[in-house]
Amino acid sequence: MSDFEIYLPLGFQHITDINGYDHILFVVALCAIFRLKDWKKVAFLITAFTIGHSITLALATLNLITYSSKLIELLIPITIFLTCILNFFHKSAEYSLDKEKPSMFRYPMAMTFGLIHGMGFSNYLRSLLGKEESIWQPLLAFNIGLEIGQLVIVAISLIISSLLLDLFRVKKHDWNLILSGLVAGVALTLIRDAEFWQ
Repeated sequence: MSDFEIYLPLGFQHITDINGYDHILFVVALCAIFRLKDWKKVAFLITAFTIGHSITLALATLNLITYSSKLIELLIPITIFLTCILNFFHKSAEYSLDKEKPSMFRYPMAMTFGLIHGMGFSNYLRSLLGKEESIWQPLLAFNIGLEIGQLVIVAISLIISSLLLDLFRVKKHDWNLILSGLVAGVALTLIRDAEFWQ
């Protein structure tokens, strides 16, 4: 098997692994205010996140930037919590006469938080690379695998939200508050238990 064929599924498995649920929670938090018909808005938002984490994943894997792993492990749940807080202030269309649209602040925020998550991804990738002579192909494959896994998480999240909203008539505003509240609670636990404090 080529390096590409090896590292692509590793990237997919890394982001979809339930043991690494912090990244899953962040994607779910990003999607909490949306439903399936909003897929174009979500695509732009996820693209902003992707650009951010692709930059630092590459830089960190190539050892062009250094950072404290404990600090990054603390910052990742902080990004999740802050995303949930922003969700709490989102006005759903059912409570507003204006056409619903996400805050423009959400896009640069997703890109900035992506920079932090990219450093988190790089820890795992560097441990896999070992003594690879060239890391460009593994880096590209791993990143594509991450994106495929990320899109699967987005699709599942949007489908579940749409089913609850359309079939069970759950109010969009209420669902956003419930989902964001649950995710924020888990994020606070991760912040409290981070090795950074030890």
